Amino acid sequence: MLIATTAVFYFSFAYDLERSDFIKLIGLYSGAFFLSWKLYKIEKVNFWFLAGIALLFRALFIGAMPNLSQDFYRFIWDGRMIAAGFNPYLYLPENLIELGTAPIAQAKELFNGMGALNASHYTNYPPLNQLLFSLAGAVAGKSIVGSVIVLRMLIIAADIGVLYFGRKLLMELKLPESRIFLYLLNPFIIIELTGNLHFEGVMVFFLVWSLYLLQQKKWIGSAIIFACSVLLKLVPLMFLPLFFGYFIYERKNIQNKPNDAKLGLAKLVGFYLIVGITVALGFLPILSGAFIENFMATIGLWFQKFEFNASFYYVVRWVGFQVKGYNIIETAGKVLPLVTITMLAGLSLFRKNNSLEKLITAMLFGFTAYLFFSTTVHPWYLAISLMLSIFTNYKYIYVWSFLVILSYSAYTAHGFQENLWLVALEYLIVFSVFGWELFSRKKLEKI
Repeated sequence: MLIATTAVFYFSFAYDLERSDFIKLIGLYSGAFFLSWKLYKIEKVNFWFLAGIALLFRALFIGAMPNLSQDFYRFIWDGRMIAAGFNPYLYLPENLIELGTAPIAQAKELFNGMGALNASHYTNYPPLNQLLFSLAGAVAGKSIVGSVIVLRMLIIAADIGVLYFGRKLLMELKLPESRIFLYLLNPFIIIELTGNLHFEGVMVFFLVWSLYLLQQKKWIGSAIIFACSVLLKLVPLMFLPLFFGYFIYERKNIQNKPNDAKLGLAKLVGFYLIVGITVALGFLPILSGAFIENFMATIGLWFQKFEFNASFYYVVRWVGFQVKGYNIIETAGKVLPLVTITMLAGLSLFRKNNSLEKLITAMLFGFTAYLFFSTTVHPWYLAISLMLSIFTNYKYIYVWSFLVILSYSAYTAHGFQENLWLVALEYLIVFSVFGWELFSRKKLEKI
Protein backbone atom coordinates (compact mmCIF):
# COMPACT_ATOMS: atom_id res chain seq x y z
CA MET A 1 0.00 0.00 0.00
CA LEU A 2 2.80 2.40 0.85
CA ILE A 3 4.63 1.67 -2.40
CA ALA A 4 1.49 1.95 -4.53
CA THR A 5 0.36 5.19 -2.89
CA THR A 6 3.83 6.77 -3.17
CA ALA A 7 4.00 5.70 -6.83
CA VAL A 8 0.66 7.43 -7.48
CA PHE A 9 2.01 10.61 -5.87
CA TYR A 10 5.12 10.52 -8.07
CA PHE A 11 3.12 9.75 -11.20
CA SER A 12 0.85 12.72 -10.56
CA PHE A 13 3.89 14.88 -9.84
CA ALA A 14 5.54 13.82 -13.10
CA TYR A 15 2.61 13.98 -15.52
CA ASP A 16 -0.13 16.12 -13.99
CA LEU A 17 1.43 19.10 -12.23
CA GLU A 18 1.94 22.72 -13.18
CA ARG A 19 4.74 24.52 -11.34
CA SER A 20 2.44 27.42 -10.55
CA ASP A 21 0.00 25.13 -8.69
CA PHE A 22 1.85 25.47 -5.41
CA ILE A 23 -0.83 23.90 -3.22
CA LYS A 24 -0.87 20.71 -5.29
CA LEU A 25 2.92 20.75 -5.55
CA ILE A 26 3.51 20.95 -1.81
CA GLY A 27 0.73 18.43 -1.14
CA LEU A 28 2.21 15.80 -3.46
CA TYR A 29 5.72 16.47 -2.20
CA SER A 30 4.73 16.27 1.47
CA GLY A 31 2.82 13.05 0.87
CA ALA A 32 5.73 11.45 -1.00
CA PHE A 33 8.14 12.61 1.70
CA PHE A 34 6.10 11.11 4.54
CA LEU A 35 5.40 7.83 2.75
CA SER A 36 9.04 7.43 1.67
CA TRP A 37 10.16 7.97 5.26
CA LYS A 38 7.71 5.30 6.45
CA LEU A 39 9.01 2.89 3.80
CA TYR A 40 12.56 3.53 4.93
CA LYS A 41 11.76 2.99 8.61
CA ILE A 42 9.78 -0.20 7.98
CA GLU A 43 12.04 -1.86 5.41
CA LYS A 44 15.54 -0.51 6.11
CA VAL A 45 16.78 -4.02 6.97
CA ASN A 46 15.84 -5.14 3.43
CA PHE A 47 18.56 -3.39 1.46
CA TRP A 48 17.84 -4.72 -2.02
CA PHE A 49 14.09 -4.33 -1.56
CA LEU A 50 14.60 -0.61 -0.95
CA ALA A 51 17.05 -0.46 -3.86
CA GLY A 52 14.36 -1.87 -6.14
CA ILE A 53 11.80 0.63 -4.88
CA ALA A 54 14.23 3.52 -5.43
CA LEU A 55 14.71 2.38 -9.03
CA LEU A 56 10.95 1.89 -9.53
CA PHE A 57 10.15 5.43 -8.40
CA ARG A 58 12.75 6.82 -10.80
CA ALA A 59 11.38 4.72 -13.66
CA LEU A 60 8.00 6.42 -13.25
CA PHE A 61 9.56 9.64 -14.56
CA ILE A 62 11.13 8.13 -17.71
CA GLY A 63 8.83 9.75 -20.28
CA ALA A 64 7.90 12.87 -18.30
CA MET A 65 8.93 16.37 -19.29
CA PRO A 66 10.58 18.25 -16.38
CA ASN A 67 7.99 20.58 -14.86
CA LEU A 68 9.85 22.51 -12.16
CA SER A 69 12.82 23.79 -14.18
CA GLN A 70 13.51 24.99 -17.72
CA ASP A 71 17.25 24.29 -17.58
CA PHE A 72 16.98 21.04 -19.50
CA TYR A 73 16.18 22.96 -22.71
CA ARG A 74 19.62 24.57 -22.48
CA PHE A 75 21.20 21.16 -21.79
CA ILE A 76 19.66 19.81 -24.99
CA TRP A 77 20.64 22.95 -26.94
CA ASP A 78 24.29 22.71 -25.84
CA GLY A 79 24.40 18.98 -26.54
CA ARG A 80 23.06 19.42 -30.07
CA MET A 81 25.48 22.25 -30.75
CA ILE A 82 28.39 19.96 -29.85
CA ALA A 83 26.95 17.08 -31.88
CA ALA A 84 26.75 19.47 -34.84
CA GLY A 85 30.41 20.42 -34.43
CA PHE A 86 29.97 23.82 -32.76
CA ASN A 87 31.47 25.08 -29.50
CA PRO A 88 28.47 25.99 -27.28
CA TYR A 89 30.60 28.35 -25.16
CA LEU A 90 31.03 30.75 -28.09
CA TYR A 91 27.43 31.28 -29.21
CA LEU A 92 24.41 32.93 -27.65
CA PRO A 93 21.15 31.13 -28.45
CA GLU A 94 19.29 34.43 -28.89
CA ASN A 95 21.81 35.61 -31.52
CA LEU A 96 21.54 32.38 -33.49
CA ILE A 97 17.74 32.56 -33.41
CA GLU A 98 17.69 36.23 -34.46
CA LEU A 99 20.03 35.51 -37.38
CA GLY A 100 18.26 32.27 -38.26
CA THR A 101 21.56 30.38 -38.22
CA ALA A 102 21.01 27.89 -35.38
CA PRO A 103 22.55 24.64 -36.72
CA ILE A 104 20.32 22.29 -34.71
CA ALA A 105 16.89 20.71 -34.97
CA GLN A 106 13.94 22.20 -33.02
CA ALA A 107 15.99 25.33 -32.30
CA LYS A 108 12.93 27.56 -31.92
CA GLU A 109 11.24 25.16 -29.49
CA LEU A 110 14.37 24.87 -27.39
CA PHE A 111 14.86 28.64 -27.42
CA ASN A 112 11.29 29.27 -26.29
CA GLY A 113 11.57 26.58 -23.64
CA MET A 114 14.77 27.83 -22.01
CA GLY A 115 13.42 31.38 -21.73
CA ALA A 116 14.90 34.76 -22.63
CA LEU A 117 17.12 34.98 -19.52
CA ASN A 118 18.90 31.69 -20.21
CA ALA A 119 19.10 32.30 -23.94
CA SER A 120 20.76 35.69 -23.49
CA HIS A 121 23.77 34.31 -21.60
CA TYR A 122 26.65 32.07 -22.55
CA THR A 123 26.58 28.55 -21.20
CA ASN A 124 28.40 27.91 -17.91
CA TYR A 125 28.30 24.11 -17.72
CA PRO A 126 31.78 22.53 -17.46
CA PRO A 127 33.18 20.21 -20.15
CA LEU A 128 32.27 16.80 -18.70
CA ASN A 129 28.72 18.00 -18.22
CA GLN A 130 28.71 19.14 -21.84
CA LEU A 131 29.97 15.72 -22.92
CA LEU A 132 26.91 14.12 -21.33
CA PHE A 133 24.67 16.67 -23.03
CA SER A 134 26.29 15.80 -26.35
CA LEU A 135 25.32 12.14 -25.90
CA ALA A 136 21.69 13.21 -25.92
CA GLY A 137 22.42 15.35 -28.97
CA ALA A 138 23.98 12.43 -30.81
CA VAL A 139 21.39 9.81 -29.84
CA ALA A 140 18.21 11.91 -30.03
CA GLY A 141 19.13 14.96 -32.08
CA LYS A 142 15.63 15.55 -33.42
CA SER A 143 13.41 14.67 -30.49
CA ILE A 144 13.15 16.71 -27.29
CA VAL A 145 11.41 13.85 -25.48
CA GLY A 146 14.09 11.45 -26.70
CA SER A 147 16.82 13.77 -25.43
CA VAL A 148 15.09 14.02 -22.06
CA ILE A 149 15.01 10.23 -21.80
CA VAL A 150 18.73 9.94 -22.63
CA LEU A 151 19.66 12.57 -20.03
CA ARG A 152 17.41 10.92 -17.45
CA MET A 153 19.00 7.52 -18.02
CA LEU A 154 22.44 9.05 -17.41
CA ILE A 155 21.27 10.52 -14.10
CA ILE A 156 19.66 7.25 -13.03
CA ALA A 157 22.89 5.42 -13.90
CA ALA A 158 24.77 7.88 -11.66
CA ASP A 159 22.34 7.13 -8.82
CA ILE A 160 23.08 3.42 -9.23
CA GLY A 161 26.76 4.33 -8.90
CA VAL A 162 25.96 6.29 -5.75
CA LEU A 163 24.19 3.21 -4.40
CA TYR A 164 27.25 1.06 -5.10
CA PHE A 165 30.02 3.31 -3.78
CA GLY A 166 27.90 4.93 -1.08
CA ARG A 167 27.05 1.55 0.40
CA LYS A 168 30.68 0.43 0.32
CA LEU A 169 31.83 3.65 1.99
CA LEU A 170 29.20 3.35 4.71
CA MET A 171 30.37 -0.19 5.43
CA GLU A 172 34.00 0.99 5.54
CA LEU A 173 33.04 3.63 8.11
CA LYS A 174 31.06 1.10 10.20
CA LEU A 175 27.81 2.93 9.53
CA PRO A 176 24.45 1.30 8.65
CA GLU A 177 24.35 0.61 4.94
CA SER A 178 20.66 1.52 4.92
CA ARG A 179 21.62 5.19 5.33
CA ILE A 180 22.20 5.36 1.59
CA PHE A 181 18.42 5.40 1.17
CA LEU A 182 18.15 8.63 3.13
CA TYR A 183 19.56 9.99 -0.12
CA LEU A 184 18.21 7.62 -2.78
CA LEU A 185 14.62 7.44 -1.48
CA ASN A 186 14.39 11.13 -0.63
CA PRO A 187 11.69 12.69 -2.86
CA PHE A 188 13.88 15.79 -3.16
CA ILE A 189 16.54 13.72 -4.95
CA ILE A 190 14.09 11.77 -7.10
CA ILE A 191 12.15 14.86 -8.20
CA GLU A 192 14.97 17.38 -8.61
CA LEU A 193 17.54 15.07 -10.20
CA THR A 194 15.69 12.27 -12.00
CA GLY A 195 12.56 14.34 -12.56
CA ASN A 196 14.02 17.73 -13.42
CA LEU A 197 17.32 16.55 -14.92
CA HIS A 198 19.81 18.38 -12.72
CA PHE A 199 23.26 16.87 -13.01
CA GLU A 200 24.25 17.42 -9.38
CA GLY A 201 23.51 13.70 -9.05
CA VAL A 202 26.35 12.83 -11.42
CA MET A 203 28.68 15.18 -9.54
CA VAL A 204 27.68 13.46 -6.28
CA PHE A 205 28.48 10.08 -7.85
CA PHE A 206 32.04 11.13 -8.67
CA LEU A 207 32.51 12.74 -5.25
CA VAL A 208 31.38 9.62 -3.35
CA TRP A 209 33.57 7.45 -5.59
CA SER A 210 36.51 9.74 -4.87
CA LEU A 211 35.96 9.58 -1.10
CA TYR A 212 35.72 5.80 -1.23
CA LEU A 213 39.02 5.58 -3.10
CA LEU A 214 40.60 7.90 -0.54
CA GLN A 215 39.40 5.62 2.26
CA GLN A 216 41.03 2.74 0.34
CA LYS A 217 44.35 4.68 0.37
CA LYS A 218 44.17 5.06 -3.43
CA TRP A 219 44.81 8.79 -3.36
CA ILE A 220 45.92 9.06 -7.01
CA GLY A 221 42.69 7.53 -8.29
CA SER A 222 40.77 9.60 -5.77
CA ALA A 223 42.30 12.80 -7.17
CA ILE A 224 41.39 11.89 -10.77
CA ILE A 225 37.79 11.06 -9.88
CA PHE A 226 37.52 14.19 -7.71
CA ALA A 227 38.58 16.21 -10.76
CA CYS A 228 35.74 14.57 -12.70
CA SER A 229 33.28 15.90 -10.12
CA VAL A 230 34.75 19.38 -10.71
CA LEU A 231 34.38 18.93 -14.46
CA LEU A 232 30.67 18.26 -13.86
CA LYS A 233 30.13 21.21 -11.51
CA LEU A 234 32.80 23.60 -10.27
CA VAL A 235 31.59 23.73 -6.67
CA PRO A 236 33.71 20.78 -5.37
CA LEU A 237 36.75 23.02 -5.85
CA MET A 238 35.86 24.62 -2.51
CA PHE A 239 36.61 21.31 -0.76
CA LEU A 240 40.28 21.19 -1.81
CA PRO A 241 41.65 23.12 1.22
CA LEU A 242 39.88 20.69 3.57
CA PHE A 243 42.09 17.79 2.44
CA PHE A 244 45.05 19.45 4.18
CA GLY A 245 44.39 17.89 7.58
CA TYR A 246 43.64 14.45 6.17
CA PHE A 247 47.03 14.29 4.46
CA ILE A 248 49.16 16.16 7.00
CA TYR A 249 47.99 14.95 10.40
CA GLU A 250 48.17 11.42 11.72
CA ARG A 251 44.99 9.80 10.54
CA LYS A 252 42.47 8.35 12.97
CA ASN A 253 39.76 5.74 12.57
CA ILE A 254 36.16 5.97 13.67
CA GLN A 255 37.12 5.16 17.29
CA ASN A 256 39.59 8.06 17.16
CA LYS A 257 42.56 5.69 17.36
CA PRO A 258 45.61 5.79 15.06
CA ASN A 259 44.68 4.19 11.76
CA ASP A 260 47.54 4.85 9.36
CA ALA A 261 50.64 6.94 9.11
CA LYS A 262 49.93 10.38 7.72
CA LEU A 263 50.09 10.63 3.96
CA GLY A 264 52.35 13.67 4.17
CA LEU A 265 52.89 16.97 2.41
CA ALA A 266 54.35 15.42 -0.75
CA LYS A 267 51.21 13.35 -1.39
CA LEU A 268 49.02 16.34 -0.57
CA VAL A 269 50.83 18.38 -3.22
CA GLY A 270 50.57 15.42 -5.58
CA PHE A 271 46.83 15.18 -4.93
CA TYR A 272 46.36 18.86 -5.74
CA LEU A 273 48.54 18.63 -8.85
CA ILE A 274 46.64 15.62 -10.21
CA VAL A 275 43.32 17.38 -9.63
CA GLY A 276 44.61 20.55 -11.28
CA ILE A 277 46.14 18.78 -14.28
CA THR A 278 43.05 16.60 -14.84
CA VAL A 279 40.74 19.62 -14.70
CA ALA A 280 43.06 21.55 -17.05
CA LEU A 281 43.07 18.66 -19.53
CA GLY A 282 39.27 18.58 -19.38
CA PHE A 283 39.07 22.24 -20.37
CA LEU A 284 41.92 22.10 -22.90
CA PRO A 285 39.89 21.09 -25.99
CA ILE A 286 37.66 24.16 -25.65
CA LEU A 287 40.21 26.62 -24.26
CA SER A 288 40.39 30.02 -25.94
CA GLY A 289 40.36 33.67 -25.01
CA ALA A 290 36.70 34.00 -26.00
CA PHE A 291 35.77 30.93 -23.95
CA ILE A 292 37.47 32.28 -20.81
CA GLU A 293 35.80 35.68 -21.19
CA ASN A 294 32.34 34.25 -21.82
CA PHE A 295 32.57 31.52 -19.17
CA MET A 296 33.83 33.79 -16.39
CA ALA A 297 31.28 36.48 -17.24
CA THR A 298 28.44 33.98 -16.90
CA ILE A 299 29.84 32.58 -13.63
CA GLY A 300 30.03 36.13 -12.26
CA LEU A 301 26.33 36.65 -12.95
CA TRP A 302 25.41 34.01 -10.38
CA PHE A 303 27.07 36.04 -7.64
CA GLN A 304 26.31 39.60 -8.71
CA LYS A 305 23.04 39.56 -10.65
CA PHE A 306 20.87 36.58 -9.72
CA GLU A 307 19.02 36.17 -6.42
CA PHE A 308 16.69 33.42 -5.26
CA ASN A 309 15.82 31.69 -1.97
CA ALA A 310 18.75 33.28 -0.12
CA SER A 311 19.14 33.72 3.63
CA PHE A 312 21.85 36.09 4.94
CA TYR A 313 22.01 37.87 1.59
CA TYR A 314 18.36 38.93 1.85
CA VAL A 315 19.13 40.50 5.23
CA VAL A 316 22.13 42.29 3.71
CA ARG A 317 19.99 43.39 0.77
CA TRP A 318 17.37 44.87 3.13
CA VAL A 319 20.08 46.77 5.02
CA GLY A 320 21.41 48.02 1.68
CA PHE A 321 18.02 49.40 0.73
CA GLN A 322 17.77 51.19 4.08
CA VAL A 323 21.25 52.69 3.84
CA LYS A 324 21.87 53.11 0.11
CA GLY A 325 18.36 53.13 -1.26
CA TYR A 326 19.06 50.48 -3.92
CA ASN A 327 19.93 46.80 -4.32
CA ILE A 328 23.59 46.27 -3.36
CA ILE A 329 23.85 42.79 -4.89
CA GLU A 330 26.96 43.67 -6.94
CA THR A 331 28.84 44.57 -3.75
CA ALA A 332 27.30 41.84 -1.60
CA GLY A 333 27.95 39.29 -4.33
CA LYS A 334 31.67 40.03 -4.03
CA VAL A 335 31.86 40.21 -0.23
CA LEU A 336 29.72 37.24 0.83
CA PRO A 337 31.88 34.65 -1.01
CA LEU A 338 34.84 36.00 0.99
CA VAL A 339 32.96 35.05 4.16
CA THR A 340 32.58 31.50 2.84
CA ILE A 341 36.27 31.38 1.89
CA THR A 342 37.23 32.55 5.38
CA MET A 343 35.10 29.83 6.96
CA LEU A 344 36.61 27.18 4.67
CA ALA A 345 40.09 28.40 5.64
CA GLY A 346 39.13 28.07 9.29
CA LEU A 347 37.84 24.54 8.78
CA SER A 348 41.10 23.69 7.01
CA LEU A 349 43.60 25.27 9.41
CA PHE A 350 41.98 25.03 12.83
CA ARG A 351 40.28 21.67 12.58
CA LYS A 352 42.20 18.41 12.33
CA ASN A 353 40.38 16.57 9.59
CA ASN A 354 42.49 13.49 10.30
CA SER A 355 39.80 10.91 9.55
CA LEU A 356 37.45 10.53 6.65
CA GLU A 357 34.51 11.09 9.00
CA LYS A 358 35.93 14.44 10.08
CA LEU A 359 36.82 15.37 6.51
CA ILE A 360 33.27 14.68 5.33
CA THR A 361 31.82 16.64 8.26
CA ALA A 362 34.06 19.59 7.36
CA MET A 363 32.85 19.34 3.75
CA LEU A 364 29.26 19.38 4.98
CA PHE A 365 29.85 22.46 7.14
CA GLY A 366 31.80 24.21 4.38
CA PHE A 367 29.13 23.65 1.76
CA THR A 368 26.42 24.66 4.24
CA ALA A 369 28.26 27.95 4.77
CA TYR A 370 28.41 28.40 1.01
CA LEU A 371 24.63 27.95 0.77
CA PHE A 372 23.91 30.23 3.72
CA PHE A 373 25.93 33.08 2.20
CA SER A 374 24.89 32.62 -1.44
CA THR A 375 22.68 35.05 -3.32
CA THR A 376 21.02 32.14 -5.15
CA VAL A 377 20.04 28.80 -3.60
CA HIS A 378 18.10 26.68 -6.04
CA PRO A 379 16.65 23.51 -4.44
CA TRP A 380 18.88 21.10 -6.35
CA TYR A 381 21.98 22.73 -4.85
CA LEU A 382 21.25 20.79 -1.64
CA ALA A 383 21.99 17.41 -3.26
CA ILE A 384 25.68 17.41 -2.38
CA SER A 385 24.94 18.35 1.25
CA LEU A 386 22.34 15.61 1.56
CA MET A 387 24.81 13.00 0.35
CA LEU A 388 27.56 14.19 2.72
CA SER A 389 25.15 14.18 5.66
CA ILE A 390 24.48 10.43 5.50
CA PHE A 391 28.09 9.84 6.59
CA THR A 392 27.65 12.10 9.64
CA ASN A 393 25.30 12.37 12.61
CA TYR A 394 23.79 15.65 11.41
CA LYS A 395 20.18 15.66 10.23
CA TYR A 396 19.44 19.33 9.48
CA ILE A 397 19.89 18.74 5.75
CA TYR A 398 17.07 16.16 5.83
CA VAL A 399 14.83 18.86 7.26
CA TRP A 400 16.04 21.37 4.68
CA SER A 401 15.47 18.93 1.81
CA PHE A 402 11.78 18.99 2.80
CA LEU A 403 11.46 22.72 3.48
CA VAL A 404 13.26 23.80 0.29
CA ILE A 405 10.10 23.01 -1.67
CA LEU A 406 8.68 26.23 -0.20
CA SER A 407 10.92 28.16 -2.60
CA TYR A 408 8.68 27.10 -5.50
CA SER A 409 5.97 29.38 -4.16
CA ALA A 410 7.78 32.09 -6.18
CA TYR A 411 6.47 30.65 -9.47
CA THR A 412 2.90 31.87 -9.64
CA ALA A 413 0.36 31.94 -12.45
CA HIS A 414 0.96 35.69 -12.68
CA GLY A 415 4.75 35.54 -12.90
CA PHE A 416 7.74 35.26 -10.60
CA GLN A 417 7.27 36.70 -7.11
CA GLU A 418 9.08 35.35 -4.05
CA ASN A 419 7.13 35.00 -0.83
CA LEU A 420 9.72 36.23 1.67
CA TRP A 421 7.59 35.05 4.59
CA LEU A 422 7.94 31.47 3.37
CA VAL A 423 11.65 31.98 2.72
CA ALA A 424 12.01 33.28 6.28
CA LEU A 425 10.07 30.27 7.63
CA GLU A 426 12.31 27.88 5.68
CA TYR A 427 15.52 29.33 7.06
CA LEU A 428 14.22 29.92 10.58
CA ILE A 429 13.54 26.20 10.94
CA VAL A 430 16.79 25.18 9.21
CA PHE A 431 18.89 27.53 11.36
CA SER A 432 17.13 26.31 14.50
CA VAL A 433 17.76 22.63 13.76
CA PHE A 434 21.33 23.32 12.61
CA GLY A 435 22.08 25.41 15.70
CA TRP A 436 20.62 22.82 18.04
CA GLU A 437 22.67 20.04 16.46
CA LEU A 438 25.85 22.10 16.21
CA PHE A 439 25.87 23.20 19.83
CA SER A 440 24.53 20.02 21.33
CA ARG A 441 27.16 18.50 23.62
CA LYS A 442 26.42 15.05 22.27
CA LYS A 443 27.04 16.14 18.70
CA LEU A 444 30.15 18.10 19.63
CA GLU A 445 31.63 14.95 21.12
CA LYS A 446 31.15 13.16 17.80
CA ILE A 447 32.65 15.82 15.55
